[in-house]
Amino acid sequence: MKMVLAMAAVVGVSLVATPVMAASLSSKERARVSRAAPRDRDDVRYCLLQGKKGRDKGTVIGAAGGAGVGLVAGGSVGETLLGAGAGALAGRLIGKSEGTDSTCDRVLRRNP
Repeated sequence: MKMVLAMAAVVGVSLVATPVMAASLSSKERARVSRAAPRDRDDVRYCLLQGKKGRDKGTVIGAAGGAGVGLVAGGSVGETLLGAGAGALAGRLIGKSEGTDSTCDRVLRRNP
């Protein structure tokens, strides 16, 4: 029972920390914004931030889902953590593509 509470606490903390993690751009992303056409700079910045938010949100949701499946299936701690890791990876990949729309995809393709 203590392990379940610990896992729930970790998931809860990661859900609270998600907006903070996605608040800034890396140096490569800032360089990409500065290289963009002047009319597209705000859009490129916005789209990069949206992509990061989607990726981070997908990671947290995938990890929680994987851990939940592991707990419901009655797996051991190792199996539950493995399920959480696999869920996080899948959620990250799905969230990265789902964080932006077709307009952002066009803006980011136009400004590599």
